[in-house]
Amino acid sequence: MANQKRARLIYNPTSGQEIMKKNVAKVLDILEGYGFETSAFRTTPTPHSARDEASRAAQAGFDLIIAAGGDGTINEVVSGIAPLAKRPKMAIIPTGTTNDFARALKIPRGNPVEAAKLIGKNQTLKMDIGLADQDKYFINIAAAGSLTELTYSVPSQLKTMFGYLAYLAKGVELLPRVRNAHVKITHDNGVFDGQASMIFAAITNSVGGFETIAPDAKLDDGKFTLIIVKTANLFEIVHLISLVLQGGKHVDHPWIEYIKTNEMRIEPQTDKRMMINLDGEYGGDAPITLKNLKNHITFYANTDEISDDAMMLETEDLALEAIAQKFTHEVEDFEGLENRDE
Repeated sequence: MANQKRARLIYNPTSGQEIMKKNVAKVLDILEGYGFETSAFRTTPTPHSARDEASRAAQAGFDLIIAAGGDGTINEVVSGIAPLAKRPKMAIIPTGTTNDFARALKIPRGNPVEAAKLIGKNQTLKMDIGLADQDKYFINIAAAGSLTELTYSVPSQLKTMFGYLAYLAKGVELLPRVRNAHVKITHDNGVFDGQASMIFAAITNSVGGFETIAPDAKLDDGKFTLIIVKTANLFEIVHLISLVLQGGKHVDHPWIEYIKTNEMRIEPQTDKRMMINLDGEYGGDAPITLKNLKNHITFYANTDEISDDAMMLETEDLALEAIAQKFTHEVEDFEGLENRDE
């Protein structure tokens, strides 16, 4: 068929306990059934394997590129497509640990077959993409500050086994080491010039599996949700975390700057190094300029509610909820202890 659409599946064979490797044939059959002439590429340990293949496939005229893996694989595929003038549509099959991007697009996690079937609904969304210093892209969040160290210090084996639970445990361990740094952040609405312990520029509302850190983030409005934490006091940070877990009540707190902006520049005002984290990986050092590329790539998304039986990682959600509840109780005890000390 001369006008048949072509799709390229780029999958990480080791992601999610190799679940994708076991389902490649089924996914290809589903895509073929939707009218795509489909082929697959298995990523390799070679640096930028997924990115380079995505770029090649896009320039070869493929109509659809499917990224199957964790947020890292999705980031790479986006990075291969985003610089091009003509960009194919994208779909994702989330098989990683945190899957923030899949949460935002309401795509079934841990179930490649259900995720592939979503393409058949033919529902798409023009998604914003983040650009850092003209050459690096991110799909979910850019971050800086003390706690961003945790993504570098969690062993990869723990990430694979426990996902964000491993990050959370490491984050609690690092809380006493949080420090302020003098930083200047220029944004659409003005300039922040002061002390900050953490800086987040979020595209989606899901950060590390929690959807209340940037609760009103929009996927397609061309705006980052810029969050600046202005305290390094342990008691105050613990209190802020408890407000996050209570449904995003931190956004109006005086220790927080909560700003919508299309572009920003982060400039340290000291000689101390400030590393930038892009989608959980090291993305260079500040000073750095971040720009939101509005509606840059069209993604297949589930704009309807997903039925419970399509959510194969429901136990992960329950675990995160249980940890949040436990942490909230511990915060109450912690704050009670602080009040007694006074």
